[in-house]
Amino acid sequence: MECNYCPFECGVDRQLKLGVCKAPAEFTVAKVMAHFWEEPCISGQRGSGTVFFAHCNAACLFCQNYKISQLRFPKAQIYQDEEFIELCRNFVKETRVHNLNLVSPTHYAGRLLRILPRLKQEISPLPIVWNSNGYEKESVIEELAGLVDVFLPDFKYADNTLAVKFSRLPGYFEYACRAIAAMQKVAGDPLFDQDGIIQRGVIIRHLILPGQIENSKRVLAWIAENLGTQSYISLMSQYYPVHRAAEVPELNRRLTEEEYREVEEYLFALGFESGFLQDLDSNSADYTPQF
Repeated sequence: MECNYCPFECGVDRQLKLGVCKAPAEFTVAKVMAHFWEEPCISGQRGSGTVFFAHCNAACLFCQNYKISQLRFPKAQIYQDEEFIELCRNFVKETRVHNLNLVSPTHYAGRLLRILPRLKQEISPLPIVWNSNGYEKESVIEELAGLVDVFLPDFKYADNTLAVKFSRLPGYFEYACRAIAAMQKVAGDPLFDQDGIIQRGVIIRHLILPGQIENSKRVLAWIAENLGTQSYISLMSQYYPVHRAAEVPELNRRLTEEEYREVEEYLFALGFESGFLQDLDSNSADYTPQF
């Protein structure tokens, strides 16, 4: 089966040849865990049931999960469809987590579309979270309607030059704009249960990069103008130099408090009222899962 499920449209049969993401055809899972460091409405008191897929269609120089996204990860486990469904069903049952959180699922979109109807039935009523880098095809997001309850996309770049330089993602801005707009249409406005855990909707994450304040402002301005200031924003300060960040001088430092406050003030000036902010002490490896 040719894989054309992400913007790279490699068109390869991954049983025979690897594409840009380097992922095999079968589900390759690096870690399954109850994650307590997502947004409060995702993690809650019992944690978010995160399934970290190995590999990625991006190659971010500063990826905090680079060990599983870009390097060969020998601990990763291979699962066929039925095995993956069983893994997820047993995990959420044993841990009583608030949701099933699929992290970096885009390169397995084709396979997930095939099994999500069954998986959703197996773990009901828990919501399924699509936790991605935002480099998606609008058509694939539309196919996820009724199968995914919560979308948790990154919106990394409004500047395509930065997207290529830092993450090897050509045309990122245009793809992310269309994909996230489609997520809003598919999932609707955020809906929370009595404990404040999100059951449906979209939370847009934006990680502020050092020295790239204008990029952040352009991302927020686009969201305000095109999706509305009622959108839930997670403004993230957790950047720290890791992986290959030292190769680019402007990335080889942490975010300053002044940089974060400037973007935060711009967020409020645009009229956003819903979402999450981070303290600067979040920019630590202590909050990155150990793989």
